[in-house]
Amino acid sequence: MKQLFLGFLILSMISCTAQKKEAPAIIDEEGNLIGIAHQKDFDQEPYLSWFSSNYDAYKIDIEIINNLKPLLKKVTIKAFIGTWCEDSQQQTPVFYKILDQAGFEYKNLELITVNREKTTPDNLQEGFSIEYVPTFIFYKNSEEIGRFVEYPRETVEADILKIVGGEPYKHSYED
Repeated sequence: MKQLFLGFLILSMISCTAQKKEAPAIIDEEGNLIGIAHQKDFDQEPYLSWFSSNYDAYKIDIEIINNLKPLLKKVTIKAFIGTWCEDSQQQTPVFYKILDQAGFEYKNLELITVNREKTTPDNLQEGFSIEYVPTFIFYKNSEEIGRFVEYPRETVEADILKIVGGEPYKHSYED
C-alpha cells in the first residue's frame, strides 16, 4: 500500500510540474512589457514600429550566419531586455533576425523583459547579474559560455559567433 501511495504521489508531482505554464509578459503603467515575452509580442504597437524598422534595416553577414548555424544548435539562450531601452530596441530585432536567418529553435530561447530597475515581479532576473540591457546569455550543456551585453564589439553576429565558437570574447563592459 505504501508503494502504491508513493507511486501516486510521484506521478502527481510529475504531472503538476509538466503542467506548469510560464506567465506571459504584462504591460506596466508606462506601456513596457515586463516578464517572459516572445517575438510575437513585438507585433503590436508601441513595439512594432521600432522592432520592424530595426529588423528590416539590419544587413546580415551571410558568411557569419552560415558559420553560426551548426553552433547555435548546441546552445540555449536567456535574454534580458527592456522595451523602454534604446539599446534593447536596437539590438533585440537584430538578434531575432540573426536567429531567424540561422534557423534557431526558439524553444531554446527564454526572453525576459525587465522594468527600468531591471527586475520583474517574479524576480526572473535574480541570480543573473543583469546590470545593462540587452543582455543575451549563452549556455552550452547548462553552463554559461558567454554573454553579449548592450552593444556589439564588432557586429552582433560576429560577437555571437565568438561566444558560441569558443573564441575569447569580452562583452562591452569587460576590460
